[in-house]
Amino acid sequence: MKNTLTAIASIAALTSFGTYAQSSDYPMDDSGFYVGGNYGYLKAEGEDDFDDDKDVWQGLLGYKFNEWVALEGSYIDFGDYGSDLAGAETDGYTAAVKGILPISDRFSLYAKVGQLWSETEYNFGTATGDYDDESLFVGAGISYEITRNFLVNAEYTVYDTTLDADEAVDDIDDTDFETDLKQASLGIEYRF
Repeated sequence: MKNTLTAIASIAALTSFGTYAQSSDYPMDDSGFYVGGNYGYLKAEGEDDFDDDKDVWQGLLGYKFNEWVALEGSYIDFGDYGSDLAGAETDGYTAAVKGILPISDRFSLYAKVGQLWSETEYNFGTATGDYDDESLFVGAGISYEITRNFLVNAEYTVYDTTLDADEAVDDIDDTDFETDLKQASLGIEYRF
């Protein structure tokens, strides 16, 4: 009798798993860790000589608590921007809260708000230096679930950064330059 019940339970479990695996609808509400990466376009624009368009890449690690909320951290490389006369190179780390709105079985919209801790190495002619900054960012995107564990994303994010060139340039009255870094990227995400 015990073997019969075990066999029936096993057949039921395998049938349920097979039906689930063949289904085209994957639930988006699983919690757990995920890793991913983004690659895209960066526009640096501000009050200074750093207006430029460059590539940007980002590696991320997150934890999804439920279908609505995740916590996400990343390393981001904004590359170098500007010119030989006045240029900069920025990279940093982020932490964000991510709000998710499922709109179908496979599509979801999301928004992020968080903090960027960045380091910028800059040059003004022959003078060089570096500056650490903490700034806020906001972003939004759309996610498509290819399989239960593999997703693709399209995202737009704006970072409100500052460059303080105090130490490099003593003869300029205002050495605080506001620079917005605007990132449009495509990415992948793998959920464990």
